[in-house]
Amino acid sequence: QVQLVESGGGLVQAGGSLRLSCAASGRAFSSYGVGWFRQAPGKEREFVGAIRWSISTYYSDAVKDRFMVSRDNTKSMAYLQMNFLKPEDTAVYYCAAERRKYYSGTSRLLDDYDSWGQGTQVTVSS
Repeated sequence: QVQLVESGGGLVQAGGSLRLSCAASGRAFSSYGVGWFRQAPGKEREFVGAIRWSISTYYSDAVKDRFMVSRDNTKSMAYLQMNFLKPEDTAVYYCAAERRKYYSGTSRLLDDYDSWGQGTQVTVSS
């Protein structure tokens, strides 16, 4: 497994931007995809976006065209750039490391990941 630590959460007004960071340590970071999930109060944890080991990305419909996932393998870091934030984006955001090495499919389920960070709170005010 890999250890993950998120940072960068906070309070932002609707329409604003925020960048979350995910620091990884442990197994070979560049060989695994990284996913971002979020969980709002009273709701299930949901997929937001992910970046494959090959650097390609994919997103949920809710954030497509507003959020962007990136990674810097030299620093074992992943990022979630969030633009045009909406109050409904308010949630605890988690990064997660994919279970399968060199996987080129899509991983939108919780079980596709075997390592999770502790989460960082994002609050968007209207």
